[in-house]
Amino acid sequence: MTIYILEKGKIMDLLLESVIETKKEQNKTLKNILTRIFDISFSLFAILFFLPLMSIIAILIKIKSPDGPIIFKQKRLTLNSREFFVYKFRTMVPNAEEKLEHLLKNDKDIREEYLKYRKLKNDIRIVGGIGIFLRRTSLDELPQFFNVLFGDMSIVGPRPYMRAEFNGYSQSIVDLITSVKPGITGYWQVIPTRHGTTFDERVKVDIDYIYNRSLFLDLKIIFRTIEVMVLKKGM
Repeated sequence: MTIYILEKGKIMDLLLESVIETKKEQNKTLKNILTRIFDISFSLFAILFFLPLMSIIAILIKIKSPDGPIIFKQKRLTLNSREFFVYKFRTMVPNAEEKLEHLLKNDKDIREEYLKYRKLKNDIRIVGGIGIFLRRTSLDELPQFFNVLFGDMSIVGPRPYMRAEFNGYSQSIVDLITSVKPGITGYWQVIPTRHGTTFDERVKVDIDYIYNRSLFLDLKIIFRTIEVMVLKKGM
């Protein structure tokens, strides 16, 4: 029989390490609780405040594009890679996915642009007038406050990615991105060069946010988001 004897100093080091890890978990739990309280409070206020505007937007979408639904929903990833439906006001024509497949198949330049940015600068699928306005002002994302209320998103976080967008990325990257809930707004949405960033650069910005996230940083991003929307800075 082999007996392992720990020196007194070694025992103290292990105890100290255990205390530090426990403290980290307590801080993480407290932060998650405070974030959830903030998310619920903020989203409830926003839903009540924007309800008249959302009603007007819904009517305008139905008038401009009566064939499709008012709300667009799409599967995205949230905490621990779980899928959920993200909600937005519909800004595209009802058969947008079919049109995208046709464009990617038949136009080399559009295909290269989409693979690089995961979006199109001059997207012909967007409904004229109301669709363009909602995209430019980001008001199409107002229904996501319900996603926050349901617990699938936070006010601030990485963008909500589709699973297919991570094709070619390592599982460690996916695990890191989905280690926190996606946000209505985030680091990438408030940087001045956001419209010129590639998809890879967006992922790097979200990773940077995750490593540096704090309640103070989240508040800064929220105020910066309001500034961007009101003053059209960086849009």
